[in-house]
Amino acid sequence: MLLFSRQGKLRLQKWYTPLLDKEKKKITRELIQIVLSRQSRMCSFVEWRDLKIIYKRFASLYFCCAIEEQDNELLTLEIIHRYVELLDKYFGNVCELDIIFNFEKAYFILDEFLIGGELQDTSKQSIPKAIEEADMLQETMEEYMAKPTF
Repeated sequence: MLLFSRQGKLRLQKWYTPLLDKEKKKITRELIQIVLSRQSRMCSFVEWRDLKIIYKRFASLYFCCAIEEQDNELLTLEIIHRYVELLDKYFGNVCELDIIFNFEKAYFILDEFLIGGELQDTSKQSIPKAIEEADMLQETMEEYMAKPTF
């Protein structure tokens, strides 16, 4: 999954297949160029190499996934939409700056939602609950670490 701005700046990337960094950069550049060159009224599905590229623009960010030929495009579009809903719920109307300054949390939310590129949980309640519990654990650890030891 790739998240990038309208200017082509990569904001988040998650790879579920092992590739060399050089190859990742080349693919990323190519995909960003393909998606940004398309008109807004064009279909959100693009055939590329032996994959299908599914993308959706929300505000100033593009969310892009590459799937295999046999995978369902509409399900992938729904996964993108659900991820945006989770980000919106956490950040309160997510924007590009939220992703830039809180990229760890954006990755954490994505990891709670997808594991190995496969949908882990579809519940709108359980994922935010897991995120809230992780935030509480982090706050507890920060308080514990801030206490002086004698």
